[in-house]
This record gives sequence, C-alpha cells and structure tokens, in this order.
Amino acid sequence: MPAYATYPSLAGRSVLVTGGASGIGAAFVGQFARQGARVAFLDVDDAGAAALLGTLGEVPHAPHYLHCDLTDLDALHAAVAAARERIGPVAVLVNNAADDARHTLDGIDAAGFERSIAVNLRHQVFATRAVIPDMRELGGGSIVCLGSTGWMQKNGGYPLYAAAKAAVHGFVNGMARELGRHRIRINALVPGWAITEKQARLWLDDAGRAEIARMQCLPGFLRADDLARAALFLAADDSRMCTGQDFIVDGGWV
Repeated sequence: MPAYATYPSLAGRSVLVTGGASGIGAAFVGQFARQGARVAFLDVDDAGAAALLGTLGEVPHAPHYLHCDLTDLDALHAAVAAARERIGPVAVLVNNAADDARHTLDGIDAAGFERSIAVNLRHQVFATRAVIPDMRELGGGSIVCLGSTGWMQKNGGYPLYAAAKAAVHGFVNGMARELGRHRIRINALVPGWAITEKQARLWLDDAGRAEIARMQCLPGFLRADDLARAALFLAADDSRMCTGQDFIVDGGWV
C-alpha cells in the first residue's frame, strides 16, 4: 500500500479553500485537515459541506464551512474576512471552485458569459487579492490556482471554461514575480480528467473509459486525492522555491 507524506510545516497553518464542499475541493479540505492545518472553505452547497464535515472523523482542527456565492464579490470579501476571524491570517489559498458545465458558443448570452468567467476566473483573482495582505504580514504564503488540461487538449464542449482556465495560467505567470518579492508563491495545479462522483455520474461512459486507457501513460483513474496530495506539497515549506509553474497531475495524458 502507498505510504503518503506528512508535512510538519502544515500543522497549524491557515488554509482557505474555495469550492470545498464536494469533489476535488472536498479532497483538499480533508487532506489539509488531516495534516493538522486550520482550514476554512467556501461553497454554496450546504448539504455537501455538512456531509463532508460528518465524514472527516477526528482531525486536529475541525474545518470551518462558510456559505458563499463566489460570483458575488461583496460576499467573497466578507467570507474571506470571516475565515480570517476563524483561522487567522490566511497562509495558503487554494482557488478551486469551477463549473465545467457543457455549453456551446451559440448557446451563451452575455449573462452566461459573465457567470462562467465569474466562477472559473474572476473569483481566483479577487480571492488572491484579498489574502495578499495576510501573506505579507506572515512573511510569505502559497497560492494554488486550479488550472485544467482541458484547454491544452483542445477539448470541445466548454469554450468559455477553456478560455477561463487558460487565463488562470496567465494570471499565475503574471503575478509570480510581483508576489515573489514578498515570499508569496503562486502556482497552477493542473488536473487531467479526475473521476469524481460528479464526473462519473455525468460524463464517464464506456467510451470515456477507453479514452483514459488509451491516452494516460499510467493505468487507472485519476482521483481527487491525487490532486490534493500535490496541493499539500505546494502549500508546504518543501516547495519554498517553486513559483510561477504549472504542476500537471493527469496520469501522463498531455
């Protein structure tokens, strides 16, 4: 059986996760909590958050759930402030929340465009801005922005999602030097096709299984915990000289 790493520097460290109630986000919350971090997470899925908190068992610090619609910037800023009150100045930000709902360009109106960008890109920018003063006060920090291999593969079916995720990589590169002066690291964590409950329910069929077997270098499904363990490294002191990078976790697909 695999033996996974423990990161002493994460014990007691304050971690904020967006979109943490289910899927990959829930794995982030669980893995950080088991490392002894002080975790707060934002989402609109109250039932999912309650279910997650009920399954964590004994952890050094119980995570704090804050209901927040990330498309509302006032609500986002208020939630970051509330998280700060509960876990202290934010040392690690994981910009995870996203929506990869399938769509066509013909089917998107102006409101749909704004919502897609708000969920998949804008919240990452403004959450990052909101925690920079905390990290400067702390003398450093780590920001993990969730990218995607979907746009790299030129996948169809979600052009606005692909555009937003490509922009996330540009944002990371555009901020790395400025933040680095303050010992703040910013990296893109880039998932391949992670088979969460949602992905399995909505998209994984026999053709998808065959595609995974054909395209991945490593056999088996990519899971949410595979991404979360990479995020632990990027948040820990072990990655102290890593910034402005794309960390792809996809089983060797791209």
